Amino acid sequence: MTQFALALAAFILLHVGIAATPLRRALVGGMGEGPYRGLFSLASAGVLAWLIFAYGAARADPGNALLWEAPAWGRHVTATLVLAGFLLGVAGLVTPGPTLVGFAGALRKPEPAKGILRVTRHPFLWGVALWGVGHLPANPEITSVLLFGGLAVMALLGTRSIDRKTAARDPAHWGAFAAVTSNVPFAAIVQGRNTFRIAEAAPALAVAAIAYVAAAYLHRLAFGVKAFSFGL
Repeated sequence: MTQFALALAAFILLHVGIAATPLRRALVGGMGEGPYRGLFSLASAGVLAWLIFAYGAARADPGNALLWEAPAWGRHVTATLVLAGFLLGVAGLVTPGPTLVGFAGALRKPEPAKGILRVTRHPFLWGVALWGVGHLPANPEITSVLLFGGLAVMALLGTRSIDRKTAARDPAHWGAFAAVTSNVPFAAIVQGRNTFRIAEAAPALAVAAIAYVAAAYLHRLAFGVKAFSFGL
């Protein structure tokens, strides 16, 4: 449990204590944007690998107590929310937008909000949040709540941080982009500020659906637990 707590703390410190604070600007100023991104990516990959390994070990720890009894319907909720998370998250990764790392220049396109970006300007982070929350009903032990709940909270806080940084970097173009998009999924569409066009998003959503099926198939091999084990 101690190793898991340290790995989770390191992951949060890296993404919140550095990437979302003025420390990032200081580091970029000292080494340049490219080297910073390279080092940050390596550090993120290393800490994530440590976190996954520590989580697997901590699940077998006697101190990993259940916080509630997992309901029979919990796996249905998990499957639905994780599917929604994959559709948003994977589609967001294959639809370069102004809020995705390395694609800030997309903010200057005549129509920067296309495809899944019409649903939310942060599809990847909302996908991570739904994926995290979706795991909670079927995984009520302490380690899972800390891991999946923590990742969900970090993702949602990240949407606000990215909005602030992008608005400060390019306020004129950000204003036009924000006017036709929303942070909360479907809010801009409900408010009449945008219209979802399925033809634009279909290729990315198809990739996301394939990724969901593949992840479900490999889930037992990777984690020793079936992704789908429904019971009523």
